[in-house]
Amino acid sequence: MKIDFPYRMIEGVEVPDANLLGIFEPPKDCALPQNEDGIVSEGLSHPIGFPPVEQIVGPGMKIVIISDDHTRPTPVAKILPLLLERLGEGRVSREKISIVVGSGTHRPMTDTEKLKKFGQHLLEHFEVSDHNSYDPESLVSLGHSEDGTEVLVNRKAVEADLLIGIGQIVPHGVVGFSGGGKIVQPGVCGEAITGWTHWLSVQYDQSQILGVRDNPVRTQIDAVAEKAGLDLIVNTVPSSNGGIAALVVGDPVEAHRKGCQIATELFGVTVPRLADIVLTDSYPADSNLWQAAKGLYAAATAVREGGVVILVTPCPEGVAPEQPDFLAHGYLTPEQAWERFNKGQIRALTVAAHLARVGKLVRSKARTILVSPGVSPQETEKLGLLYAQTVKEALQKAFALLGRDAQVAVLRRGGEILPQIRRDTE
Repeated sequence: MKIDFPYRMIEGVEVPDANLLGIFEPPKDCALPQNEDGIVSEGLSHPIGFPPVEQIVGPGMKIVIISDDHTRPTPVAKILPLLLERLGEGRVSREKISIVVGSGTHRPMTDTEKLKKFGQHLLEHFEVSDHNSYDPESLVSLGHSEDGTEVLVNRKAVEADLLIGIGQIVPHGVVGFSGGGKIVQPGVCGEAITGWTHWLSVQYDQSQILGVRDNPVRTQIDAVAEKAGLDLIVNTVPSSNGGIAALVVGDPVEAHRKGCQIATELFGVTVPRLADIVLTDSYPADSNLWQAAKGLYAAATAVREGGVVILVTPCPEGVAPEQPDFLAHGYLTPEQAWERFNKGQIRALTVAAHLARVGKLVRSKARTILVSPGVSPQETEKLGLLYAQTVKEALQKAFALLGRDAQVAVLRRGGEILPQIRRDTE
């Protein structure tokens, strides 16, 4: 069977039929009764657990809309005009509306990325600012978390009369699903509280988090979002072509829970048993290896102990330019990451958590081979991964490690897929 990838610069590979456990990808979207504008309008007209915005806003109210950034394909330019129209019906003046990019610890968006995300008209008529999780002057303290970490949140968001979050809901290896209160934490929080939340995720097995809406990490995220005053979410569930398959609007918990149910239906796939080899891409999380790790989170739930994972990803921005400690230390065990963070060798707990979470797979569960034109052989080996120039070479290495009878599971759209192992045959 010929396996192709959604990257023009990466050649496909032949997998022998006798070795192929299956090709798994989210099911194609069902035919929708409305166009995307209709889906958005319907959602805005019938929020879950919250009145339509035009009924609760008024002149003089300060509205802040948090949008996700360039690392998420949410079609904000399609959603925002319809939302702004509703705010206008409520007599909110344009000058009272501002947009904050909930970039978390990511780098700021470039002008080109903002143009693609928001469109020329919105950029010309509304203030669009990047959140900076490392700038204390732009943050406000809202108390402390359970472990004593100070909860710092973007000042503009906290001071809003109405705080709205726009994002998408897909399976997510750190918090269960993206979307909901995640637009606040980590979207517009300080790095310290974001690091604490991410480190909490390290304490659990991937199968306890990925695709599980109500988990300990999400509980903490919802608590921070409530503390910050997040009133309303507008979350898409993306279609296979990056458009809008569904939209949920309303209460950050109730609406998000509904969106997670829809996302499970759209992205969940049944895998008959754990595979010896998991071959996955990272689409659409392809910009750098920090983002591409989403493909590894999915693979971790589908590979057996002692197996091999092959990650295929372009990474045009390399490993993670904004996080130099990533490459300096590579993937680590949780114990190693925690020790180095406490010694100050890793400066951000967010980075330590990322290295430990992936390290649980690549250091303990399954050897991992990287095929990426954006990451050099030296960088790959420094991270603790095996290097292959082509997918064919990677598959040959995997068979050499496990034997010619090894069974291969192929995961498509690895950055979003939700593998569900059929436990009766595991």
